[in-house]
Amino acid sequence: MGALAASQVPSGLLRAALSLASAGEIIRRASRLEDELKDLLLRVHGGGGRAAAAGEQGGAGVERNKERFLCAYERLKSELLDDRAFNFDFTEETRQWVAKMLDYNVPRGKLNRGLSVIDSYMLLREGTKVDDEDFYLACVLGWCVEWLQASALVLDDITDNAYTRRDNLCWYKLPTVGLSAINDGVLLKCHVQAIIKRYFKEKFYFLDLMELWNEIGLQTAMGQMLDLITTHTGAKDLARYRIQGYHRIVKYKTSYYSFYLPVACALLLNGAKLSDYIELKNLLIEMGVYFQIQDDYLDCFGDTKVIGKVGTDIEDCKCSWLIVQAMELANENEMKILYENYGKSDPQCVAAVKNVYKELDLQV
Repeated sequence: MGALAASQVPSGLLRAALSLASAGEIIRRASRLEDELKDLLLRVHGGGGRAAAAGEQGGAGVERNKERFLCAYERLKSELLDDRAFNFDFTEETRQWVAKMLDYNVPRGKLNRGLSVIDSYMLLREGTKVDDEDFYLACVLGWCVEWLQASALVLDDITDNAYTRRDNLCWYKLPTVGLSAINDGVLLKCHVQAIIKRYFKEKFYFLDLMELWNEIGLQTAMGQMLDLITTHTGAKDLARYRIQGYHRIVKYKTSYYSFYLPVACALLLNGAKLSDYIELKNLLIEMGVYFQIQDDYLDCFGDTKVIGKVGTDIEDCKCSWLIVQAMELANENEMKILYENYGKSDPQCVAAVKNVYKELDLQV
């Protein structure tokens, strides 16, 4: 597999999208990018196109892959709980706590990130036989991504003072948990290193895999720091919320681990060198920005029964795509309303901000 040509990546799409005020167009572009990525992965592999992959990835095959993925979680959890090193001086009570913590935080989401490892790997292997061992290794790395996601959400919910997550109370909101969730979030991230070492220590790409995960971990933490610092400064002056700063936050906090990491894992499993696929990486980062824009939109206007959480970006004074666009488009009166109401938890203040968004045609 050779390196991708720059012309294969729609590098201008992101700049075009970020200059638009239409949330509907952003969402439509995001959906189209997913199909472009599938075709791009097939070209990396040397396959013919989307139709060639349809038989392997469509319909019943996708459901079967998900079933096998879910079974892999139970095996990984059992191995962690039964690991001699893990059980050192641990009581049965502690073991039960960890089991409950894992089940509550790791497998209850949509699993898109973990399944992306499998989908990408199967696309790269299109036309060749994938045995049970190879497929299971893809599942292992997929669950590592979900473990990392769980760690990030447990800690992020605390910093954002969130209330619900995935149709349930946030882990730290449970009366028996509280701020001990901080340690649980750290533990979840440590589990990833233990799982990778168990399954990939003897693989020729082990060092590349560890470097990838260490790099992504640092980038994600830096993105979280940028988010918190920007929120702090934005609370003093909303004028600081600009698209360049928003892009920087999303790139590091979301894009690397949610979009690049799953595909990078699949590439390494397939024997590739990540340095050969910089343009593919750039496309995935762009996809991450698009989908974060969707997430920001849903945080404000989404149905909580559908998205599984109560959005708090307005109350938390977050640098979201909506406020960035509003600061560019608002007239003097609308700007005054934003300054007076953004970042306040009063429902009337939240409603006032949403009304400005609607006046600016930011609601689809």
